[in-house]
Amino acid sequence: MDALQIISQGSIKAERPQFNVGDTVRVDVRIKEGERERVQAFEGTVIAKKHGGVAETFTVRRVAYGVGIERVFPVNSPFVEKVTVVRKGKVRRAKLFYLRNRTGKAAKVKSDI
Repeated sequence: MDALQIISQGSIKAERPQFNVGDTVRVDVRIKEGERERVQAFEGTVIAKKHGGVAETFTVRRVAYGVGIERVFPVNSPFVEKVTVVRKGKVRRAKLFYLRNRTGKAAKVKSDI
């Protein structure tokens, strides 16, 4: 068990992004296309955070051209360049899966000032 903890401690990023569920974030992801690499930004609302430690993930949701898009990002992945908080959100839930059923203004999260 101690060997697993030592390996997992080495895999955790030193500078972890600080954000919560309900925040609007911009995630810069490194994408490899053949020989080339580029950084692609994905901006949306964090609707869930799961697990902890090495396996921690967060789900980001956005609506593009009327279609909802969700992506799950591992916090400690080397492909996640950086996570920037665009706007803080004020929510009373740990998971915001109810936003999937809402459209338009009803799908907005209040801003936390």
